[in-house]
Amino acid sequence: MNVHTGRQPTAAESALVDAFVDRMGELPGNGEIASARDNAIEALKTQGLPSRRVEAWHYTDLRTLLRSVAAYDGAAGTNPLPPVVAGSPVAFVTNGLAVSAPRLEGVEFTRFSDKLSDGSVISQLAIRDGDDAIGQINAAYVTDGWAVTFADGLELETPLELQNAQARGQGHVRFPVKFGKGVKATVIERQNGGEGEGFSTSLSNVTVGDDAEITWIILREHGLEATQLAQFIATIGANAKLTLYIVNAGGKLVRQEVHVLVKGEGSDFQLRGVNLLGGDSHTDVTMTLGHLVENTSSVEIIRNVVTDRARGVFQGQIKVNRIAQKTDARMACNTLLLSDDGEFDAKPELEIFADDVACGHGATVTEIDGNHLFYLRARGIPENEARGLLIKAFVAEIVEELESEPLVDALEAILEKWLAAHV
Repeated sequence: MNVHTGRQPTAAESALVDAFVDRMGELPGNGEIASARDNAIEALKTQGLPSRRVEAWHYTDLRTLLRSVAAYDGAAGTNPLPPVVAGSPVAFVTNGLAVSAPRLEGVEFTRFSDKLSDGSVISQLAIRDGDDAIGQINAAYVTDGWAVTFADGLELETPLELQNAQARGQGHVRFPVKFGKGVKATVIERQNGGEGEGFSTSLSNVTVGDDAEITWIILREHGLEATQLAQFIATIGANAKLTLYIVNAGGKLVRQEVHVLVKGEGSDFQLRGVNLLGGDSHTDVTMTLGHLVENTSSVEIIRNVVTDRARGVFQGQIKVNRIAQKTDARMACNTLLLSDDGEFDAKPELEIFADDVACGHGATVTEIDGNHLFYLRARGIPENEARGLLIKAFVAEIVEELESEPLVDALEAILEKWLAAHV
C-alpha cells in the first residue's frame, strides 16, 4: 500500500484533485459511476502518487517524475491520422472523446461514455490494488473510448486500428474489447500526441475467447512533453493465442503496464516489446503474467535502444499457479546502450509453485560491437549510417516476426524515422 501520512501534496497531486473538482459535473456516468469516481479520487488524495518506496514503482518514482499535469483543453482535438496499414478501418478517439467508428460485419462498437451513463461498466472501474495509480486516475477521469465486441468465428482480413490522439491537455479513455470463440484478428492500438504538454491515461481490457488467435499492437508516438500512463489487461481462454507487440517511440514520461491471466488450458501468450528511448525521456514497461492452469506457454522478448539521457525500465513478473503443471514460460530483456548518460533497469521475476515446469529468464546490456561497425565502415558506409543499420538489425528481428508484410514495413518505417532523429 502506498501511504504518505502527514506529507504535503505535490503540485501534480494537487492539480489532479483540483481538476476533478472542476470537471466532476461534466463527467459521464450514473450515480454508481459517480460514486466510483469519488472513491478513486479519494484514494488518490489519501495515498498520493506512488514513490520509489512502492516496489512496483521503484524504478519509476511517479511522485517525483510527474512534476505537473496539463490542464484540460476542450479545443485540443485533432483529425485522424492515415492508418498504419493503408485501407485499415479506424475507430477514432481524440481529446478523450469517441468521434467515429467503422461499420464492420461481425464487429459491434459502443461508445464507452454510453456504458458509463447506464452504469453497465461499474465493475470495470474497480481498482486492482492499493498501488494501482493508473487505475485510480483513469477511473476518476475516464470520459469515453470504444467498447468493441467480435462475433464468434469472425476472421478479420485487415487490422482494426483503435486510434487515440491527444494533441495537448488531458484525455482519459478505455477500450474494453471482447473476442468471441475462434476469432482471428489484428488490432492496432495507436497512441499519438502532439508536441505540446499533454497528460493522458488509457486502459485496454481484453478478453480472448477459446480457440481465438489475436495479435494486438500498441504503437506509441507521443511528443517530447507528453506523459501517458496506460494499462493493457487481458484474460486468455482455452487453446487461444494472444500475441502482444509494444512499440514505444515517443513521450517524455511513459508507463505501460501489462497484466495477463492465462486461464484456459492449451493457451499461449507472446509479448514482443521495442523501446526506442532518446532525449531525457523515461519509459517503463511493467508486466505481470499469471499461468493459472495446466499446459500453457508464454514467451516475452523485449529489445531496448537507449541514447542521450534517456532512462528505461522493464519489470516482468511471471507467476505459475500450483496446479499449472507443464507450464513453459520464458522471458528475455536485451538492451543496446548507446550513451554513457543513458540508463536501463531490468527486473525479471519468477514465482513458481508447480514442480513440473520449464521456466527461465535473462537480461543483457551491451553497446554497438566495434568490429561490426568497423566491418561496415571499411566498405564505405558512413559511421552514422552504419550505426543505424546495426541498431535496425537489433530491433527489426522482433518486428519481422509479424506475418503481415505491410505491417512489418509500416513499423520499420517508424523505426527508421526514430533513428534518423536520434542516431
